[in-house]
Amino acid sequence: MTQDWTVRRVPAADGAAIVLRSLGDGPGVVVVHGGGVTIDSYRRLAIRLADRFTVHLYNRRGRADAAARAEPYDGEQDIDDLAALLAYTGARNVIGHSAGGFLALSAAARPLPIDRLALYDPAVAVNGLTPSAWLPGARQAAADGDIPRALALVSAGINTHSAASRLPLGFQIAMCKLLLRTSIGRTMGDLLPSTLDESALIHRHDGPPEQWSGVEAEVLLACGAAGPPYYRPSIEALAGVMPHARTLVVPKAGHDALNRAPQHLVDALASFFTAGSVREATA
Repeated sequence: MTQDWTVRRVPAADGAAIVLRSLGDGPGVVVVHGGGVTIDSYRRLAIRLADRFTVHLYNRRGRADAAARAEPYDGEQDIDDLAALLAYTGARNVIGHSAGGFLALSAAARPLPIDRLALYDPAVAVNGLTPSAWLPGARQAAADGDIPRALALVSAGINTHSAASRLPLGFQIAMCKLLLRTSIGRTMGDLLPSTLDESALIHRHDGPPEQWSGVEAEVLLACGAAGPPYYRPSIEALAGVMPHARTLVVPKAGHDALNRAPQHLVDALASFFTAGSVREATA
């Protein structure tokens, strides 16, 4: 399918412009991207869904063409921007990835008008399952301007399944220096202070899954079988308290699977957005 992206400027609640890029035909799906990246990482996903849905991408505050982010960061502006986009597009389907999953779930808990919410590796801290010991050291390194060290501490702290996380820190720092020479590494490095602020917010909300039990949307809680091991028990705990939730473990998928958009994951998302509801199946 060959289509052109539609680019529009949507007014936010504070008067800033949200640059919205849309592709495809069919019901609208808004993608809330993760930390340390921009929408460029989700274009493949949009293209592969665009034969069935109109996919809406936008950069969250402080990234690329987005407006500046309010400080201190509390996530409220991100939720307000999502509300503005839902109102503008009429979309009722949302995909959230990583930190974007936490923000999208927070929006659904308000509640914003979200009918179906698909979360992939959502960075929602539950019952202390998500590691956080790395965060103070990473924030201090970033504050000191030592981005390679900060990035190494982040990577080792969250990628607990990776063999690289068990290498001596000096080797990991050297690897991060090489990564920072690439375009995606430079983006991650530039955004790292913001990413760490998001991580701190997420961990401040760590607690029992019951705090999310009021979410009434249909929710697909997905994680990658080849990704960090704490996502699976986290999404299972969340699904246990949400009234209309289901889980999905995606074979051979890592944390970046949503960016890579393998066909089996794309098809699973499409099926979720078009299938009958959990409440109908269990009625």
